[in-house]
Amino acid sequence: MSQQRKFGLIVVGDEILSGRRQDAHFSKVIELLGKRGLQLSWAHFVPDDFDALVQEYQRSFASGDIVFSSGGIGSTPDDKTRDAVAHALELPLQLHPEAAELITQRTLKMAEKGVYSSDMGTPENQRRLAMGLFPQGAEIVPNAYNQIPGFFIKDHTFVPGFPEMAWSMIEWVLDTHYAYLHNTQIEQSQSVFVYNLPESRITATLEFIENKWPSVKTFSLPTVERNGQPPYIDLGVKGADQQALQEAFDHLKEAVLRLGGHFMDKLDN
Repeated sequence: MSQQRKFGLIVVGDEILSGRRQDAHFSKVIELLGKRGLQLSWAHFVPDDFDALVQEYQRSFASGDIVFSSGGIGSTPDDKTRDAVAHALELPLQLHPEAAELITQRTLKMAEKGVYSSDMGTPENQRRLAMGLFPQGAEIVPNAYNQIPGFFIKDHTFVPGFPEMAWSMIEWVLDTHYAYLHNTQIEQSQSVFVYNLPESRITATLEFIENKWPSVKTFSLPTVERNGQPPYIDLGVKGADQQALQEAFDHLKEAVLRLGGHFMDKLDN
């Protein structure tokens, strides 16, 4: 089996970390990936701090992962993402011609409504054009909501923080750049609710499973007593190799019984 590509999410913004706004991207990206037989491997939340962003992007570019980054690509001083990306890649920022055309068309359309000036030389419109400054070699990511594009470079996609814009842009990238990965990395899991068995007693079995079946990962999610219900462990295995997964799961259930626990199938609980 070839090595699976990992997907990561970077959410940028002081407003998320301060609680001024609630993140909407984490669960949605999981959903968008899941619909295509893919899964999220990691997520990081980063402030609007240039040095912190540079370090985060240096790490993520070096990882070889497929990464979606939301936020920080607007036109105000706290939008530092594009500068940090260019610095991390040691590339100059350039006004992308297609982005410039899209931003100009959007501006002129709004000018017809009396909202913006039609003079692209005004300071305000120059700030709008600056949203088309991308690291050299980047491609645009179309924005169906207001035509102000994001950008794509080295398996990284940069979109606005607004869900109304970001989610369709992420879908476009998944279907345009990564369609070949759809449903090739489907990971399944099998688990049971285990009672009367401490985690410490089953740990050695979990270690054995991961050593014997390297394509399989184990998980152990304990609960505490709640509302008069006894504590239990949501115990199981996950992986894409169905034969290895079934062998590991059978071994796990046998070990639970051998070690004095009992289990209930989750579907019947």
